[in-house]
Amino acid sequence: MAGGLAALLDDIAVLAKLAAASVDDIGAAAGRASAKAAGVVIDDTAVTPRYLHGFTADRELPVIRRIALGSLRNKLLFILPAALLLSQFLPWLLTPILMLGGTYLAYEGAEKVYELVTGHAKEKKALPAAAQGPDAEKAMVGGAIRTDFILSAEIMVIALNEVADEPFVNRALILVVVALGITVLVYGVVALIVKMDDIGLRLAETRQGAVAASGRLLVRAMPKVLAVLSTVGIVAMLWVGGHILLVGVDELGWHAPYDLVHHWEEAVVGVGGIGGFLAWLVNTAASAVIGLLVGAVVVAVLHLLPRRKTAAAAH
Repeated sequence: MAGGLAALLDDIAVLAKLAAASVDDIGAAAGRASAKAAGVVIDDTAVTPRYLHGFTADRELPVIRRIALGSLRNKLLFILPAALLLSQFLPWLLTPILMLGGTYLAYEGAEKVYELVTGHAKEKKALPAAAQGPDAEKAMVGGAIRTDFILSAEIMVIALNEVADEPFVNRALILVVVALGITVLVYGVVALIVKMDDIGLRLAETRQGAVAASGRLLVRAMPKVLAVLSTVGIVAMLWVGGHILLVGVDELGWHAPYDLVHHWEEAVVGVGGIGGFLAWLVNTAASAVIGLLVGAVVVAVLHLLPRRKTAAAAH
């Protein structure tokens, strides 16, 4: 009896060790997968603050919470099951679906550029979101969640590609860890960014000396930081959307565009000390231009052509 109990305890110990090793493997794989998606994570962090423009201080964190929960639902309820099923049964369909998402991102970015050029952006900023009422807040949150869906899909697919050789269950667990970790990281950083001015104001009012001066500096600097992030967010949508399209057409068999970009990268990668950065910059700039061109076509189709038809019909 004692021998049987000892054997059972040994078996349990072995299983526990295997489980612990499996958890460690999943954590390590999730870390690798998240690192591969770091570029898109940065873009997601830069894009989101743009949607918080015009909200009063008391609504900023509730809005971030709503967007974060929407992002988590996107990842866990829609993207993760779809990505796993497609990777298992229809892996060839992942690239076209991603390219549709990339086109939408390019359209979003190009539309913002169009609004800035034509002055429509100023019209939209005439009233802050708080003054426009709950419908404006709902629309802004919905827009942020839609954009996040595309970025989240890119993050999850990049992560999935990194762990494609893992068993199905491990893949699912790794993607759950990636989804939770990246959502907390992105929206934690976003919350910190948008509340930094409030932190600075509190420091300025409650502390003295250098700490109070630092608080006042934060208060003065944050509007400029948020304005820069808003611009970075627009560029990021064009960059990520264009890069998805660039990689997608290459994977579908049209290699000439990406070969050309690689040729440009190779021309600068040998520059001492900064070659790697210059190569990244070339790839990023090329992707952004592609995103702007594709997005401009979609903007023309959805905005300019219908207006011309309406104007022609009126005459």
